[in-house]
Amino acid sequence: MLVAFSVSPAGTGNADGSVHDAVAAAVAVVRDSGLPHRTTSMFTEIEGEWDEVFAVVKRATEAVQTFGSRVSLVLKADIRPGYSGELDAKIDRLEAAIDARASSENDL
Repeated sequence: MLVAFSVSPAGTGNADGSVHDAVAAAVAVVRDSGLPHRTTSMFTEIEGEWDEVFAVVKRATEAVQTFGSRVSLVLKADIRPGYSGELDAKIDRLEAAIDARASSENDL
């Protein structure tokens, strides 16, 4: 399964509203998990089996909890039994489709 999640604290007391230290703590948990992952400006994606992925999300959420009085968690999951390596394979298939589309448009 793939899970994309974003976790951040609220009520941090930071005048500028910055949450990068809390997000860094969550990302450290993900990186230490050993599971395939990718972090972008808005989400962290992680791949693995249901129990292991959600255990990492829980630990990342707990790491963020120490930075504020509340935590916001946004999560989206792609559950596709029997598939692995989809963190990169989905992007590869998308890029191939874009290339094929561009190629066919150039043939017109």
